[in-house]
Amino acid sequence: MPFADRVLVCRDCSGSFTFTAGEQTFYASRGLTNDPARCPNCRNARKASPDGESPFGQNYVHYGPFASFGGRNPRQMHPATCDRCGELTEVPFAPRGDRPVYCSECFSDIQTEPEDAGNLRDRRRL
Repeated sequence: MPFADRVLVCRDCSGSFTFTAGEQTFYASRGLTNDPARCPNCRNARKASPDGESPFGQNYVHYGPFASFGGRNPRQMHPATCDRCGELTEVPFAPRGDRPVYCSECFSDIQTEPEDAGNLRDRRRL
């Protein structure tokens, strides 16, 4: 379905802005059905607002400096020791000790191993 540029009115500043065909295509590719309610300037100002007004609504809860809803803040990393090679690493979850933890290199090696090799290794442990 071809899109055409449309002029919309901003909810905050009441100024008009163009909702381009390219933006409409992007919205449609993400499954977004509503038109933007704010102009790009008001959207950016709202996102950068230090007053705590969240662009995600009032139900968004900040959990200290490590809230990562929407990818806005860095993910908290936890120190761990790789169960395969013994190297110190950091993982994005708190290791509990009931499951193995791998560094990124060992994890990618395990992901590419044939399934039979993993089964043989498990049988040797028994």
